[in-house]
Amino acid sequence: MDTPGASKDPLHGLTLEKIVTHLYESYGWEELGYQVRINCFISNPSVQSSLKFLRKTPWARKKVEDFYVYSLRKKLLK
Repeated sequence: MDTPGASKDPLHGLTLEKIVTHLYESYGWEELGYQVRINCFISNPSVQSSLKFLRKTPWARKKVEDFYVYSLRKKLLK
């Protein structure tokens, strides 16, 4: 039974920085760029440059968040 007030959203309480860092640590830039196909992960990637792009590009942020949730469900994250 769930505790009252517990969120079922796997992204609840996570910052975009934590998501990108966890994905990078689990996959590396090359694999992350292959999986998500966003240029910020392919061309001269870094956490800070990726965050800057993702914060101003809603469709890209959604792709990253969806991939993170997928990776959590499939237990692919380190």
